This record gives sequence, C-alpha cells and structure tokens, in this order.
Amino acid sequence: MIVLAVDCMGGDHGPRVILPACRQFLDRHADARVLLVGQPEALGAFRHERASVVAASEVVGMDDAIEVALRKKKDSSTRVAIQQVKDGTAQVAVSAGNTGALMAIARYLLKTLDGIDRPAIATQIPNARGGATTVLDLGANVDCTAEHLLQFAVMGSALVSVLNNDPQPTVGLLNVGAEAIKGSDEIKRAGELLRAAAATGDLNFLGNVEGNDIFKGTADIVVCDGFVGNVALKTIEGLATMIGGFMKEEFSRNLLTKASALLAYPVLSALKRRMDHRRYNGAALLGLRGLVFKSHGSADALAFEQAMARAYDAARNQLLERVQGRIAHALPLLHPRAAGAGV
Repeated sequence: MIVLAVDCMGGDHGPRVILPACRQFLDRHADARVLLVGQPEALGAFRHERASVVAASEVVGMDDAIEVALRKKKDSSTRVAIQQVKDGTAQVAVSAGNTGALMAIARYLLKTLDGIDRPAIATQIPNARGGATTVLDLGANVDCTAEHLLQFAVMGSALVSVLNNDPQPTVGLLNVGAEAIKGSDEIKRAGELLRAAAATGDLNFLGNVEGNDIFKGTADIVVCDGFVGNVALKTIEGLATMIGGFMKEEFSRNLLTKASALLAYPVLSALKRRMDHRRYNGAALLGLRGLVFKSHGSADALAFEQAMARAYDAARNQLLERVQGRIAHALPLLHPRAAGAGV
C-alpha cells in the first residue's frame, strides 16, 4: 500500500473540496491508503475502508506568517501531515495550504538531503508537443546562486526520469538568449557548472533556453530562479482562464458571434483543455528527506485529486531514492570540498 498523508484543512476550500478528491482518488487507486489529517469534527462524516482520520487541532491560514505556522501552530494539519512522513507512517504528504509555511515546516521536520542547500518547487507546464515541461524553481528561492541552479537541475532530472520513465531527460537553463555569452554573471557561471555536469554524465544539458521554449517543449526541464518560475506559472494559469472567459463571452453575444464561436468551439475547447492547469496540479518539494507535494491553493476536487495522483506516482516509483542517487553521483560537482572529504 502507498500511504498518503493529506492536509485536509489547507487551501482556499478545505474539506469540502479535499474530501471528495480523496474519495475519487481512492476509487481509482486500489493499492493506496489515505490519512485524513485535520480537525475530526470537519472530517468525521467521511467513510472509506482505506481512509482514517489523524487529528490535528490547528489550521495554518493562507495569510499566516511563516513564524506563526512554524513556532506557534505546532498541532496544525500541515505539520501533522508532514510528521506522518517523518515517522514513516506515510510515504508522502499532500497539502494545498500556505506555500511558505509548507516549505518551512517540511524543511524543519524532514531536513534537506546531503549536497542540497535549498529545496525547490517543481511542477509541469503544458507545452506545444502535447506533453509538459518541468520547471523549477517556482517560488521557494527568489535569489539563487549558480550552485543552487545546478542542484535544481540534478533534482529535476530525477523527477522527470520518474514521471516520463526517461533516464536522460534534457535540461535547459532559462536565460535572455540561447548564446552562452548572454545573461548575468551568475547565470553564465551556472551554465559552466551545467556543462561540467553534462561532461561527467550527471545531466543531459542542452544549453540556454528562452521563455517561449517552456511552451515549445524544447527541453524536458527548465531551470530558473523562483521569481521567474513563479511568473511563468501564473502566466499559464492566467492564459487558460482568459481562454475560458473568451469562450463564455462569445457564446453570450448575438447570433453571428454565437455561430462563429460554435464553429471554433472544438479548437478552442481542445486548447482550453491543453492549457488547463488543473490537469498538471501537484508540485514536488524536492531536496528534502521525505516526499511532500503542494497543490494549488484554489484547487477544485479534480485538481486536488491530480496532485494526489502525482504524489502517489512519486512514492510508488521511489522518487526520493532516485533523487538521492543522482545527488550522490553529482556530489563532486555540487560540493567539491565535501566530496573530497568523503562526506
């Protein structure tokens, strides 16, 4: 059995969205169990033979400061869910709650892997090839060094090797141009480190990529700092919303626009589905000594179930062990002094 610890109180909607998602997930995954973490009075009506309630008396609000979540709410559903992973009761935790609090609590309880300075948030963005481009970081680290970007590339490669069953996924470094001479000094140095990692077989590095390459699917993985990655994610979500709004508006106008919209509907509907960020919901917090997945805070039942499915796949395919293996192999590049000392 793959056991998921689900923070049922987090996000914008809490149990009224998360509990239906849990039921749908369990109905589709016969080898999974779910620990419903939260306030028992809010979860008591849920019944399933492969689900049980783990009590947590407090809730981390979406606007709670990290210090409040970490130091004052020690019995929050977010913290108790991650504690299940630390204790070995669950293989993975899933939450739609406060991103900063989730990362801080996960890092505090689980700690980072050897060779990793900062965990990163990675998710998939749909591309023109019909698949998805994995982008990291998506907001956990706004200011990144070249070494951090190398660490993200190694961890992202492990993630995509699990998701796509591809031992050598391609990696691109997000930059203002494809030429190696472009970009800030830190980006140029990151390019040098990534090329060195490619020479040792630790990465399949293609070189620099630009923003439109995320949507083209030029590389399987695009590495960037958290500020840029978060902007890219919000852009794709906004574009999907705009397409849906356009379709609704055109059908509400006069007969001519309705007829035109009807003719275009199959194409627009297919595009809307391709761009639907709910289908790609579920971001991995990479670099920790345990598996944690973040759902979008406003996720509906379909989207949250998708995040649970990604977490399940990661646990079933031993993502943590694969990340550890890649990091161990790349340690001489990630931390030359530590590797030389035999750490």
